[in-house]
Amino acid sequence: MEKNVPLNDLHIKLGGKMVPFAGFNMPVRYSSDIEEHMTVRNGVGVFDVSHMGEFKVEGPNALDLIQRITSNDASKLVDGQAQYTCLPNDTGGIVDDLIVYRIKENDYFIVVNAGNIDKDWNWFVSHNTKGAILKNLSAEYCLFAVQGPKAVSVLQKLTATDLSAIKYYHFAIGTFAGINEVIMSNTGYTGAGGFEIYVKNADAEKVWNAIFEAGVDANIKPIGLGARDTLRLEMGFCLYGNDIDDTTSPLEAGLGWITKFTKDFTNSANLQKQKEAGVKRKLVGFKMIDRGIPRHDYLLKDAAGNVIGKVTSGTQSPMLNIGIGLGYVSTELSKPDSEIFVDVRGRALKAQVSKLPLI
Repeated sequence: MEKNVPLNDLHIKLGGKMVPFAGFNMPVRYSSDIEEHMTVRNGVGVFDVSHMGEFKVEGPNALDLIQRITSNDASKLVDGQAQYTCLPNDTGGIVDDLIVYRIKENDYFIVVNAGNIDKDWNWFVSHNTKGAILKNLSAEYCLFAVQGPKAVSVLQKLTATDLSAIKYYHFAIGTFAGINEVIMSNTGYTGAGGFEIYVKNADAEKVWNAIFEAGVDANIKPIGLGARDTLRLEMGFCLYGNDIDDTTSPLEAGLGWITKFTKDFTNSANLQKQKEAGVKRKLVGFKMIDRGIPRHDYLLKDAAGNVIGKVTSGTQSPMLNIGIGLGYVSTELSKPDSEIFVDVRGRALKAQVSKLPLI
């Protein structure tokens, strides 16, 4: 049985087409995916991503727990800074990718993927051997991602906090739309700039309406999951369950930059060995040269027709107007400009490995 986000009825009223996603009924689109995509790239749009999970990790052993179970080095964080990281599992794969927010010393806010809330919570609890204080706040928070080049000027009308002073992957907690203790975070998933706004459920509708009133002149629109997927794919951002999962190593997934061997963490010794030996496959971005749209699980081949991997995410890019995708390929064909072929219903269509982002 899918859960509803707190503003479910509002999305239906706005014409949102609701679909099951990660255990929740979510708006996939309100108008058209392409229109919503371009609204975010050129103006400002709002995603309700309240299905995401939120945990608090507090107390004198909070950082110790985070350091032992995440791959990145959270000891480097200062107050008001966020960090992209992952939870490695014991077998070389990834439990989840997540964001760690340092509110202050001994006080961390963790944001996890909706489909992994229970799995991640159990992982935190089972590794909490030194008594950090854990709270699962997932059912208490709504999250609105206000994204696009006009997002900051719209949101600035609603807060005295200087948003332009908040650098990428930093955040502030302050009064927003008349509500206290709102987290305003410069951590988008679109590459178009903007902020993510965390509010308690009771204040969600008031805040949503205030954002839309402030954005009238900017032609602000609600945006669904369809455009969220095409926007993140143009940037080459990984989606858990597609591009990374329990079987993909962070090093294979191009997440070596969040895998810090300056500390011990879950499976770090084996991952370090993998780094030294070199990975046999890598996640790459690619652009279609022949006409065609790559889709999840389509086979990737070399020029001789040998299977070298498969597409993990694929779509038609609204910005480039060609097919783009992410997929794992053998390391020798992972360099930019390498020629690969996508098997689209038995036809081998030519594509080229490209540096990320794809736009």
